[in-house]
Amino acid sequence: MNLSDTSPEIEAIQLAHLRQMSAARKLALVGEMNRTVRTLALAGLKQRYPHDTPAQRRRRLASLILGEPLATQVYGAANAD
Repeated sequence: MNLSDTSPEIEAIQLAHLRQMSAARKLALVGEMNRTVRTLALAGLKQRYPHDTPAQRRRRLASLILGEPLATQVYGAANAD
């Protein structure tokens, strides 16, 4: 059973394009995807915590990404905002 919504023919074309891409372009795409994911995550946090300041949302995101122990080590306690 194939769970992909992409046909095998199109997937083959996509893979061929990816293989032809330079390492720099692939890295740029990863950076763009990371920025998009961060933006979406912050938007979700804004929906869940509408009264938080932008700094508080960034701290919450750090906890999600790094885990609370490392986020506390790097950014300080969450309630210090």
